[in-house]
This record gives sequence, C-alpha cells and structure tokens, in this order.
Amino acid sequence: MLCAHFPVFTFCLGSAPNHLILQRMIDLNQTVLIIGTTPIAVGDLVLACAALALVLLAIMATLSISAARERKSRAVDMADRETEFDLRFAELTGRLQSLAEGTATRDAHMAKSLDQRLDQISLRMGQNLHDTTKRTTDSLRQLHERLAVIDAAQKNITDLSSQVVGLQDILANKQARGAFGQGRMEAIVADALPRNAYTFQHTLSNKTRPDCIVRLPNNDAVLVIDAKFPLEAFKAFREAGDEASMRAAVQQVRTDITQHINDISKKYLIPGETQDTAIMFVPSESIYADLYESFEEMVQKAYRARILIVSPNMLMLAIQTMQAIFKDAQMREQAGLIKIEVAKMMEDVHRLHGRVVDLQRNFGRASQDIEKILVSSEKVTKRGSKIEQLEFEAPAEDGEASDDSTAEGADTSEEQPRLAAGE
Repeated sequence: MLCAHFPVFTFCLGSAPNHLILQRMIDLNQTVLIIGTTPIAVGDLVLACAALALVLLAIMATLSISAARERKSRAVDMADRETEFDLRFAELTGRLQSLAEGTATRDAHMAKSLDQRLDQISLRMGQNLHDTTKRTTDSLRQLHERLAVIDAAQKNITDLSSQVVGLQDILANKQARGAFGQGRMEAIVADALPRNAYTFQHTLSNKTRPDCIVRLPNNDAVLVIDAKFPLEAFKAFREAGDEASMRAAVQQVRTDITQHINDISKKYLIPGETQDTAIMFVPSESIYADLYESFEEMVQKAYRARILIVSPNMLMLAIQTMQAIFKDAQMREQAGLIKIEVAKMMEDVHRLHGRVVDLQRNFGRASQDIEKILVSSEKVTKRGSKIEQLEFEAPAEDGEASDDSTAEGADTSEEQPRLAAGE
C-alpha cells in the first residue's frame, strides 16, 4: 500500500487497482494556516471548501441552465434556420425550376431561331450559288462571245495584213499607184457633183486626157483635175539617215514635183478650152503635209504656174464649193418659175384674207345674237329667283314692253323696285 501524509489528510492507495482510502489523521480544530493574526483551523478550511464547492455547484448549475437555455435557443434558432433554409431551398428550387423552364423555353426559341436562320442562310446560299452559277455561266458565255469576236478580229487583222501587203504591192507599182490616186479622186468627185457636171478621162483638143474635168455653170471652159502620187521621192526623204541621202531625197522630190507641174501646165492649160487654173490631186495627207511643211518653194512654184495642189480633204472642200456654185446656178435658172409661184401664192393669200374678213363679220353677228340670248337668260333667272323668294316687281311706270326683242341694249343691272311679303 502507498500512503501520502499531508497536514490535514492522509491518502492511501491500496494494492488493489482503483481503491482510494482517505483516512483522517488530525483533529478539525487544528490550526493549519495563519493569515495575519487570524488562525485558520481545519474545520474552517473544510467549511470554506464546502462553501466554495457549493458556490461552484451553483455556478455550474447556473451555467448548465444557461447552457441548456442557450442550447434550446440554439435549437430554436437552428429550427428557424432550418425552416428558413427549407423555404429558401424551396424558393431556390422553384427559381431553379423556373430558370430551367425559362432556359428550356429560350433554348427551344433559340433552336427555332437558329433553325429559321439556318434555313434562311441555306436559302440565301442556295440563291447565291444559283446567282453565282448564272453569273458564271453568263460570264463564260460572254467570254466565249468575246473570244469569238477576238477570233473574228484576229481574222480581220490577218485579212488586213494581207490587204496591207497588197496595198504595198500596189503602191510599189507606178501604174497601180496612179490608178489608186485616180480612184480616190473619182470617188470624191462622184459623191458630191451631179452626173452631167464632170467627165473622167476626157480627151481635150490637144489629144491629152486628164483624169477628170468639171463643167462649171455659165462657162464653156472646163476645170482640169489630175492625180499625181510622188511616193518614191517622199519615201526616200523620210527614210534618209544621213545628210547626203537627205540632200539626194530633197533633190528628187523637187525634180518630181517640178515635172508634174510642167506636165499639167503644158498639157491641160489650153486657153478658151480649160480654166486658167488646174488642180493637182495628191491622194495622201501625209505627203501633202510634208510638201507644205518642207517644200514651200515648190508650192509657190505651182501657184505661179496656176496649179493648185490639194489633198483629199482640200479636194472635198473645193468640190463642196463647186456644189454650192451649181446650186446657185440652178436657183438662178429657176428664178422665173419661183416668181410665178410667189405671185400665185400672193393671190391665195389675198383670197384667204377676204375669207377671214367674211368669217370675222359672221362671227360678229353671231356674237351679238349670243349677247341677246344671254340678256334673256339673265332676266329669266332673276324672275325665277324673285318667285322663289316671294318677291315681285312693282308695276312698270315707263311702259316697258314685255317682249324680249325690245330688251336689246338694256342694262341688266338697272334697279327694279320689289315689295317683299310681310313688309
């Protein structure tokens, strides 16, 4: 056995487990503590301990009651919270259900909208594909048409190239070149002048044959037109690469132009038979421009020889001037007939004037008759208005006739005394 000795108690622990033996070893009146001058005995200490234990028990009971109340309050709060939680959970469940239903509705609406939009997109895509296919087909068709046009143009270019080669061959031959210039001149003359005003390859009295003569009105002398085409000299002038070749080409041009001027002057200027001036036709605008730009002295020489050098445009202008001369001559020839027709037209005008005067006189009479009819109509209208308003005319004092024929020139607005009923 294990024993512990204290001033007040002795505790002994037996050998057997869980056995506690308390033995009282001292008396209750024994002093165990002195505080100041006051001795404290064992009994006092025991009472104090007992009181303290009671206080502790009371405190513990109070705490237990408070804890019980707090647990009860907590339980009530917990129940309230559980109830509130259940309500909120139910509300949340309702909201979630409403949200789920709204979400399902929105999903259905969105799915419907998506289906509609997809259908529209599919329709548009189909339409766009159809339009694109149609445009592509049209573009390919137009492309084939343009390719066909290009092929035709290529063929025309090939034909034109062959024609240009043929034209070069023609221009290389002097006789063919002369025929070309004469053909252009004949086309210009024949398009503008009357058939009896010109003749091609006419034989003059000296047995020469100019390319064309024009018979001017009121003049027995004819105007001579002859075509010349000095191509080789001007071609060499344009292609000259050095000064020596340029001088040689210039000399050749002057020689050829001088020869043409002399030929026309000697052969086709016959006093009394031809005009004092002849026309030398150059069927190329570029040669004509080079001639006037680089060989002005040759132009002056031709002018002094009474020969006018013209290009196709200048010949057309001269032919149009001749056409105006022919028209003026025709107008002078027809002047007597025009005078007779004007006299007849004046007789018709005088006759028309007389008929207009008669018509005006008849209209004046008809106008007077219409004015009389209007006077009678206004009187009838006024009398009807008086009868409708129960108003009557006073007896006439001036012996006014009742016949409408005597009312001509009467004033329709004269004052007529009336007596209203009830006055």
